Amino acid sequence: MRLAYHTITWGGVVGHATGVTSVKDLFYRTNGSMAEAVRDIGAAGYEGTEMFDGNLLDFADEPGTLKGLLDEAGLELVSVYTGANFVYADVLPDELHRVRRAAELAATFGAGRLVVGGGATRSAGIPGEDYDRLGETLDRVTAIAEEHGLEASYHPHLSTIVESPEQLDRLMSRTRIGFCPDTAHLAAGGGDPAALIRRYPDRIRHVHLKDFRPEPFAFLPLGEGTLDLPDIVAAVRESGYDSWLVVELDEYAGHPAEAARTSKAYLDRLLATGR
Repeated sequence: MRLAYHTITWGGVVGHATGVTSVKDLFYRTNGSMAEAVRDIGAAGYEGTEMFDGNLLDFADEPGTLKGLLDEAGLELVSVYTGANFVYADVLPDELHRVRRAAELAATFGAGRLVVGGGATRSAGIPGEDYDRLGETLDRVTAIAEEHGLEASYHPHLSTIVESPEQLDRLMSRTRIGFCPDTAHLAAGGGDPAALIRRYPDRIRHVHLKDFRPEPFAFLPLGEGTLDLPDIVAAVRESGYDSWLVVELDEYAGHPAEAARTSKAYLDRLLATGR
């Protein structure tokens, strides 16, 4: 397995401000420096990175700049993350326009994977047909990714209609998209991440790792929370997946580079010894 780290830790996650009035422009982004993030990730010993579509958009008119940063740090751009509501028919064309742009950017910068989250929770609750809508739309997302030579996977996420194991089950039977287990989000949604990986071994296409503490609630560097990470990695191995493990930590109280180093040391030890 190869190790990568998401640039999200250098600034957290926000949506592009223009997206408030223009859905087609509602890209994800982190407001930290991508140059600093790439340098720190490479210095920590990772081989790859994942970025938000909005951060790639910043380099769309000067792709050589980002490619140079990645080359200098010895990193591959492994994957690109995007997301949308996916259940509102009238805005869906603009959301898929944005997904297509994310796929174009991913292909431009050499990534092989498109990771998506989403499935909005309505103010009145969750109508059952929204799972049909989400499943159908994720199939369209998969087709867009394939048109650009990318592999697509779905990332269950808190605040969406796919938080709990039961909700994940409802979705997975309705779509062909791959599964990107995020260890902390699955746990925070009431699931056992290792059990859910073992439930869908043939659907694993990407993996997000972060640790989790329920009280007080926090996402944490690997080894600093309550998750059984040895069992999680064992489940990933049992599935036959033997590719990128991406550490994706939303925020950190100290310097992001410190969190990257902490998780890298933990993963190196775990992959070498199994514990």
